[in-house]
Amino acid sequence: MASVWSQNGNNYSQSNSGQTLAYGAGAEMAITAQGNINKTPGLGLTDNITDYNSKYATYLKIFSGEMIKAYESVCIAKETVQNRTLTNGRSLQFIYTGRMTADYHQPGTPILGSDNPPVAEKTIVMDDLLVSSAFVDSLDEVLAHYSLRSEIANKIGYALAEAYDKKIFRIIAKSARQASPITASPGPEPGGSVIKLGSGNEFNAQALVDSFFEAASILDEKNVPREGRHAVLSPRQYYALISQVDSNILNRDYGNTQGNLNSGQGLVDIAGISIKRSNNLPFMAGTITREQGENNDYSGDFSASCGLIYQKDAAAVVQGLGPSIQTTGSDVQTMYQGDLVVGRVAMGADWLNPCAAIELQAA
Repeated sequence: MASVWSQNGNNYSQSNSGQTLAYGAGAEMAITAQGNINKTPGLGLTDNITDYNSKYATYLKIFSGEMIKAYESVCIAKETVQNRTLTNGRSLQFIYTGRMTADYHQPGTPILGSDNPPVAEKTIVMDDLLVSSAFVDSLDEVLAHYSLRSEIANKIGYALAEAYDKKIFRIIAKSARQASPITASPGPEPGGSVIKLGSGNEFNAQALVDSFFEAASILDEKNVPREGRHAVLSPRQYYALISQVDSNILNRDYGNTQGNLNSGQGLVDIAGISIKRSNNLPFMAGTITREQGENNDYSGDFSASCGLIYQKDAAAVVQGLGPSIQTTGSDVQTMYQGDLVVGRVAMGADWLNPCAAIELQAA
């Protein structure tokens, strides 16, 4: 398309000299393409981004009010296990009690109360302080046309919560591999369980559904309470359940006769087990080693791990310092012309009652 030039073909007469000048005839009467401000006449109608940037370089970029945020994982683990707050101490003790027996009384014999239940203990300690931090430059805050500080604070909070979930899910998987600490008579009490879906079946929806009913049977046989039973799957497993299995597993409250397949919602529970999805599972994660600062052992081989089914007694979290944000004071701000933003949490997690934990494995 031909360019449209300002004043092209027009003449101009000078009032003082009477001289007539033609636009475009000389440097003193240069013409520009319409839309240009003091730009070279070589740029006409824009036909690529380079021309566009050159042509409108002096115009203001307007902030839309929207920032594209990283997709944040949904942190779900804390409310699905036992939680305790630790104050004025370095660790927290949990007591296990086993079963008792009932016997017939023989007339004339004293009842001495000698059948006390077997007892064991579990101690969970605090990990070192977990922190996430960033430096907010004062000039950056002045120049940025969005709330830089609040966005950084949010990201710090997400980082801490993600680390929180990952630790707890690894502990639940390890809990499923433990024997019960109660071994004395009339025990031993049952330990954790592993359900093998078969190699390569981590996304096989029917195998997953079958594992839910098997898990419910196992938990019932161990007399694990029905309240507080949860399953955590990867997002791809969750949607495989919706798309690959007959719609009778969908919650009809979310739709008409088929559940709400369009939104991917409606899958609430199977066999009385609440279903959640998370990217923080140790899903086929291989070997995870212990990190400096971890006083509880979150390491292990998770090469075949592909899901968790558990009741809230499977693991416990002790928390000495809840997630919080700190910023530096005015003295540091003056010295460094900016603020340090620090998020911190002090917590520890470990397995509690193994009989309440079941790990799904693609093996």
